Amino acid sequence: MFVDSHCHLDRLDLAPYDGDLAAAIDAAKARGVERMLCIGVDMTNAQTVIDIAAQYQGINASVGVHPMDVDDKLVDIKVLRALALAPEVVAIGETGLDYYYSKDSAELQRESFALHLKLSSELKKPVIVHTRDAREDTLSIIRQYGDSSVAGVLHCFTESWEMASQALDENYYISFSGIVTFNNASALRDVAKKVPLERMLIETDSPYLAPVPHRGKKNEPKYVVEVAECIAQLRGISVEEVAGITSANFDKLFLQP
Repeated sequence: MFVDSHCHLDRLDLAPYDGDLAAAIDAAKARGVERMLCIGVDMTNAQTVIDIAAQYQGINASVGVHPMDVDDKLVDIKVLRALALAPEVVAIGETGLDYYYSKDSAELQRESFALHLKLSSELKKPVIVHTRDAREDTLSIIRQYGDSSVAGVLHCFTESWEMASQALDENYYISFSGIVTFNNASALRDVAKKVPLERMLIETDSPYLAPVPHRGKKNEPKYVVEVAECIAQLRGISVEEVAGITSANFDKLFLQP
């Protein structure tokens, strides 16, 4: 059984399924992807992802404000807390820092990230971290405001082994997406060979970043199998082992009290 630890089910291209999300979920389950974490990115889709998780078996949700969705003011923490208390919500985020696309809002992103980390600690729900071109600040804020007993995951990881190693020291997990299969991702594959299996997750980040051989298509949860196959080849183990280990890791991080 596979777990897609990061997907945006509310943003999938459902044209191949005649607009039916249930059919897309069934297509994933037909490939052994029994569970998925549907990610919130702002306050406009928070209730949507919660409702999806409530409607479909095997789906959990997260709520938070993506760094690229931080606008001219911080999220109302009372509103975010109330949403995060829903039983379907197992994580805070997606939050973090993106200096590649949104450097102009860096200061507000840092404040938002700190708020999410504080709420994560308060509610004892792990945080889902997006980080791009912000290695030092991401780690610094995690160390200053994070709770290592709750920790979280650096999702869709594309950074260096040095950053991964430091995040592991803070009790974080590292999640690999379809990017690890790309022809130009040899450095990332080297990182995937080093991350301890017991601290690794796999994801699609669908509808983005479809893995090889589906690159260029709209991504969806059923393609997390290709990510697992790549990790299995890199680590010299079976796909079934990758599925079992990453599923157990998901449970340990997100579902155990």
